Amino acid sequence: MRAATVRDGEIVVEEHPDPTPAHGEVLIEVRAAALNGADMMQKRGLYPAPPGWPQDIPGLDVAGVVSECGSNTSRFRPGDRVMGFVGGGGQGELLAVHERLLMPVPEALDWAQAGGFAEVFTTAYDALFTQGELKAGERLLIHGAAGGVGTAAVQLGATSGATVVASVRNTDHHDAVSELGAHEVVTPDDEQGKYDVILELVGAPNLPGNVKALNTLGRIVVIGIGAGAKAEVNLGALMGCRGRISASTLRARPFEEKAIAARHVERHVLPLVERGEITVPIAETYSLDDAPAAYERFAAGGKLGKIVLTMGEGAT
Repeated sequence: MRAATVRDGEIVVEEHPDPTPAHGEVLIEVRAAALNGADMMQKRGLYPAPPGWPQDIPGLDVAGVVSECGSNTSRFRPGDRVMGFVGGGGQGELLAVHERLLMPVPEALDWAQAGGFAEVFTTAYDALFTQGELKAGERLLIHGAAGGVGTAAVQLGATSGATVVASVRNTDHHDAVSELGAHEVVTPDDEQGKYDVILELVGAPNLPGNVKALNTLGRIVVIGIGAGAKAEVNLGALMGCRGRISASTLRARPFEEKAIAARHVERHVLPLVERGEITVPIAETYSLDDAPAAYERFAAGGKLGKIVLTMGEGAT
């Protein structure tokens, strides 16, 4: 098979041995795989794949058709359309993955959208509801709301009945983020009021202001540190509002936790997709042969929606 491959800090397309499905796994003929920030870090040698996943083939998002089932599988059959959030290897023509990490592709999603769905919506759902315990009627602030996880969080927050304030630095994206369900779209310098949940996708510079902006019993959930990882926090202010700060990543979690996260999305988010209440914004698609250009486009920034590699028959 062919795959986008990390070689000496660059992305090239190379041949690799075809994988075979092990116990509990299915083999996927990949149709689409989105790029994520983790792929950019892996390309630079800063974020290796967890043990057991391809170390030189990036890709946390994958969508495709089941072509073969290993022993002790029951969820899917050959020919089923599936998508999932994986530990790596998604940006190749074939991937063997445990069936419990996968979910069915709703008819409402095309291949590009399916290939950009799982990582961002699993991350956003886990952050908002499992960690942040967001409830209907609460106020939610999302920093970095124009990115992949941000646009997912805007939609999930709005459909949950929360009031969503989206912080987006690029004003060219304000209208598009508003159309995704944000009740208010502001620049980072114009955030007003108090919030019950703050989703931090930018990093450390925002943390002192986040603490000041918390309602009583408010929660800050940190899942992005692109702008920095170290901040000074006023613990007195946090104590005064009885606030809470949590933080996590998903990629390195134990298998069982990731499988449970997939079931939450399958149960609570896929019905919203089927009803047309949630979508996956796509910025651009590239063929597998153009993977280096896709990485360059991702690194350039200024996009709204996912950058997706498409491959195989019927992928576009």
